[in-house]
Amino acid sequence: MATTYRCLVVDDETDIRELVVLTLERMGIQAESAGNVTDAKHMLQSFSYDLCLTDMRLPDGLGLELVQHINLHFPGLPVAVITAYGSAENAVSALKAGAFDYITKPISLKQLRPLVESALKLSSQKESQGANTVDLIGGSPAMSNVRIMIAKLARSQAPVYISGESGSGKELAARLIHQNSSRRDQAFIAVNCGAIPENLMESEFFGYKKGAFTGAIQDTQGLFQAANGGTLFLDEVADLPLAMQVKLLRAIQEKKVRVVGGTTEETVDVRIISATHKNLNAMMEKGEFRQDLYYRLNVIQLKMPALRERVEDIPELTERLLTKLSLAQGITPPAISSEARIYIQQLQFPGNVRELENMLERALALCDGQTINIEDLSLDELPVLLERRTTVIEPAEATVLTSLPGIAIPSTSQTTFPASSMPASPMPSGEMLPKDLSLSDYLEDIEKRTILQALEKTNNNKTAAAKLLGISFRTLRYRLSKLGLSKEQDIDDVEGEE
Repeated sequence: MATTYRCLVVDDETDIRELVVLTLERMGIQAESAGNVTDAKHMLQSFSYDLCLTDMRLPDGLGLELVQHINLHFPGLPVAVITAYGSAENAVSALKAGAFDYITKPISLKQLRPLVESALKLSSQKESQGANTVDLIGGSPAMSNVRIMIAKLARSQAPVYISGESGSGKELAARLIHQNSSRRDQAFIAVNCGAIPENLMESEFFGYKKGAFTGAIQDTQGLFQAANGGTLFLDEVADLPLAMQVKLLRAIQEKKVRVVGGTTEETVDVRIISATHKNLNAMMEKGEFRQDLYYRLNVIQLKMPALRERVEDIPELTERLLTKLSLAQGITPPAISSEARIYIQQLQFPGNVRELENMLERALALCDGQTINIEDLSLDELPVLLERRTTVIEPAEATVLTSLPGIAIPSTSQTTFPASSMPASPMPSGEMLPKDLSLSDYLEDIEKRTILQALEKTNNNKTAAAKLLGISFRTLRYRLSKLGLSKEQDIDDVEGEE
């Protein structure tokens, strides 16, 4: 450790100050101390420091006041708080106020050293130009706010809770927080809490000793040990059973774990980032998620916006994802027709970026290799009765499409769309849907009848029926499966020339 680092230790207990100062000096750090808030503020004004360690309770105030003072007047200076054993609320308050990290009394040197080393790594990055968030695609205001938050969160050790819908990029955000933090050289371990059987959770998280249970033939480390010094990302944390929530809470608070079959606890230095698409507040009210664990995980919250909240990012996302998928397959990215671009831009995407990526991956498989058209997208919301022509839609007819889930049609006097997106037998103008029949059921019925008519005309030959409908063979086969028609019909499944 370079001797140029300088640390300020603030504590009114002489023995603790001396212990911390001695430990820091042995690490090659110049350490100075103060016994109260007032002296600490004077020293901060007079000298430049790379780290500040402060007790929470001081004779003339709280360490929390010093944390806020440093964040206001010395931004970029990491400050860690020393809290009494078991005072979880104080630690959470300090982290919310902007503390880098915390350590509990009696001070463990095994916990102090990694904390100091992480803080000094941040100090050496003080002049950096900000977080590297190039993997976050989009220049919308919502994504700009996410980038700012990631840069701030990367400079802290506080637990982070990432909320957002499925497919909105929660794991990507967690990785970027880790990659821009002082822990970036250590492991990032991601685990889906819902994918671990309940009877294996404790051994998966904390490890086990040889002979701890049947099949434990050797000592095995758990996820906490694997992530030691780095970051543990708990995806779908809402799926943790209550019994495991208790054990996780203790591991986070005390920064210690006990392996299954072990008799002693071992110190671990792990930053926790958690995420879920579920409503944890609602789960707490039902007693399905512990309130104390929620407040330990949700020290700082990062909300990932849904794709429909940043529609201006969809064109760039589409191009970038299509390029990525094409490169993975070793092919040249195809063009996207203007009609397909319009439809993509207007979809709601309940599955967010993941749904968009899946749609493009399917389109790559269905297209002719040159251009992605609307029929290649296989939109579930639209009929696939495709003729290669365009139809002028009058306003009265456009209202039918407007009601489709995920589609927004511009309000113009006449709107031109490919006839491929129109029902084969639209309802007469002014006539309402039959009672108890939804629009989606109505359109699905039209689609079924038209496909069955095409199959009847072609003696149940899929290839010929696809040509008659003006769609690809693969698209027809996909829609037959989606509509439940494959098993009902004795249909040729031989793909001929298209």
